[in-house]
Amino acid sequence: MRNRLFFLAAFLIGFTLLLFANFKKADMNQQQSQVVPQGKEVATLGGGCFWCTEAVFDELKGVDSVESGYSGGSTPNPTYREVCTEDTGHAEVVQIIFDPKVVSFKEILQVFFTVHDPTTLNRQGADVGTQYRSVIFYHNDEQKKFASEVIKEITDAKIWDDPIVTEISPFKAFYKAEDYHQEYFKLNGEQPYCRAVIAPKVLKFRKLFKEKLK
Repeated sequence: MRNRLFFLAAFLIGFTLLLFANFKKADMNQQQSQVVPQGKEVATLGGGCFWCTEAVFDELKGVDSVESGYSGGSTPNPTYREVCTEDTGHAEVVQIIFDPKVVSFKEILQVFFTVHDPTTLNRQGADVGTQYRSVIFYHNDEQKKFASEVIKEITDAKIWDDPIVTEISPFKAFYKAEDYHQEYFKLNGEQPYCRAVIAPKVLKFRKLFKEKLK
């Protein structure tokens, strides 16, 4: 009788833990899907450190929200440390919810190509690794078309001496980064990396896109 009660208790504990794990996994998987309000659109872009890209798009008129996260890899729900190993295949990206009546996807790409170097493979300045690659994860055929058009326009204009290496790939999933990565520049503006790397990008954006500032 005692053995039977022991096995029953062990079974119930194991079953409860399994249910908890599945619920937790389901909850984490839900976090990768950002709900896009009616009339709004989403863009997912990687241009080096996501702190930099987020800081710029936070100030763009027509942008409702910007979240830093990971996309393009095979590891579900990756951590920052895992992404830094380059084993997950993910890139640091920002997911942008925007109002297409105020700012178009093409205008977003024009800002994107202005504030990072699209000619350096898997690198932005001192940040080196596949997680820092230049990439556009398109959500539909129209975004794919615009991405190709903008790259052609920049190439034809010979803005850069070297060829553009920006990857254009279909969007699969977005995993929001840890809380301490969100609004990093806004909360840590005096930190050395912010002052040396992020601030110049933000100032460049403000200077070249004055009419598009919030």
